[in-house]
Amino acid sequence: MRLYLMRHGIAIDRADPGCPEADADRPLTQEGRERTRLALHGLVSLGVVVDRIVSSPLLRCLQTAELGAEALGVPRLALETHAGLVPGGDPTDLCAVLRSLPDDGVLIVGHAPDLDLMAARLLGLPGPVTALKKSGVAVLSQKPGAPTARLLGVYEPKTLRRLGRSE
Repeated sequence: MRLYLMRHGIAIDRADPGCPEADADRPLTQEGRERTRLALHGLVSLGVVVDRIVSSPLLRCLQTAELGAEALGVPRLALETHAGLVPGGDPTDLCAVLRSLPDDGVLIVGHAPDLDLMAARLLGLPGPVTALKKSGVAVLSQKPGAPTARLLGVYEPKTLRRLGRSE
């Protein structure tokens, strides 16, 4: 199975006068939506196929996941949230579930540095080897039941957007 760990797109800044009071309610900016959409089209140009999308329940991640569902042709029913993906959350049980899924591909949308720590955990490493930027993606390969995943690559958002423009 392929795991695509994607950091959410650019969200409204906390200092912006129009920013909601609760961090969980911060939406993507228009620029964030456009850049994320292009990055996702970059994944499409690489032949990425996912069966399921798992997202942090925070608005900026849900919006990124919805853009992912649209770009990758994933039914909304295949989009789910997981509390382990909130900032500072514990993804232990999610990692265990991911190791056992029969799906071919899963897009996981979350936050930094949590996704970097999750990638390290899946890889069986003591610390992060990735530093995902907004709309950046780390690609891991996980065999069902295997104790660790393999890192196949890390895509910078700028690279994905360039690929998305040519798609």
